[in-house]
Amino acid sequence: MDYRRFGRTNLSLSVLSLGTMRALGSEDNFRDTLNAGLALGINHIETAQGYGASEAWLGNFLRTQAVPGNLVITTKITPQADATTMAQHLEGSLERLGLDHIHCLAIHGLNTPEHLAWVSDPQGCMAAVRRFQAEGRIGQVGFSTHGSREVIEGAIATDQFAFVNLHYYYFFQRHAAIIDLATQRDLGIFIISPGDKGGMLYSPPERLRELCAPFTPLELTYRWLLSDPRITTLSTGPAIPAELTSLAALGQQTQPLSAAELAVLQRLSAQESTALGSDRCAQCYDCLPCPEAIHIPEVLRLRNLAIAYDMQPFGTYRYRMFENAGHWFPGRKANHCTDCGDCLPRCPEQLDIPTLLRDAHDRLQGPARRRLWGD
Repeated sequence: MDYRRFGRTNLSLSVLSLGTMRALGSEDNFRDTLNAGLALGINHIETAQGYGASEAWLGNFLRTQAVPGNLVITTKITPQADATTMAQHLEGSLERLGLDHIHCLAIHGLNTPEHLAWVSDPQGCMAAVRRFQAEGRIGQVGFSTHGSREVIEGAIATDQFAFVNLHYYYFFQRHAAIIDLATQRDLGIFIISPGDKGGMLYSPPERLRELCAPFTPLELTYRWLLSDPRITTLSTGPAIPAELTSLAALGQQTQPLSAAELAVLQRLSAQESTALGSDRCAQCYDCLPCPEAIHIPEVLRLRNLAIAYDMQPFGTYRYRMFENAGHWFPGRKANHCTDCGDCLPRCPEQLDIPTLLRDAHDRLQGPARRRLWGD
């Protein structure tokens, strides 16, 4: 396992981290998954208050299992409107984890301008965070985000954070500018869930497998990220120990991309251009804002992936989150388009956006399913 400096925190983290959001089937599975990660040389475990029993189970694990002395624990707490509420949440995390000191705290889901205002208020939630830091109860502070580039840039500009947990993958390069900015500010860079959020690459479609051969899609996306020395660590986020097996060798593969890997990436790019032709959305975001609050670029990105690489299950999984996940995945579904034409003169590709939105909705909405909650 290779290790990298986590920006200005000066912590040395394994290039693979163990995210715990998906390993919640049972406490036995949780324990076995953590042990499998530690056996690979992983020294960074990430949990969150929002991950069900994860904090409590991790606390039990730390009390009963032998762990390496260089182990780093990160937990995440959502932004709060006031210092009192944040202090209560911090106390709760420390109690569940059974720790006197948490190495890293991330403000979890700094996603909206309102959240940015909360962390910018000197008397707001960050006042409690600073107090806990001064008392030695938490170490480094960063933030995770599903927000827009503008919100992320605003959060970095507050100069309150030493690291950022970021969505950035081969199939989603919108935040390349954030990687540059975070590097300039010497922030640690932690990539969120490249195996799942990066394209459900634990179970890729056959077309994508063929295009990526002789590499697997999961291996290739990890290598694309690990070859970038600015990126400290990737969250593996396994659901079961077996999902770590294919990653065992990747922790030492941080060298520049090989000629063979670059050739496959070129093949993927050519396939996208060929399959989509003049309907390819280049992800410039100039079409926003939409009067109907449709997240046009994200809808068309999912359409791009479904057509070019048969990533239909991933597209459907993400598309169904629109209107169901709040600020974690903002925007309305494409069937709300009214053909107003507001976006058309702003599109440098001159795409027929309303037609493409309807097509995306038809492809990605899938059959209606009864919710497991409510009527």
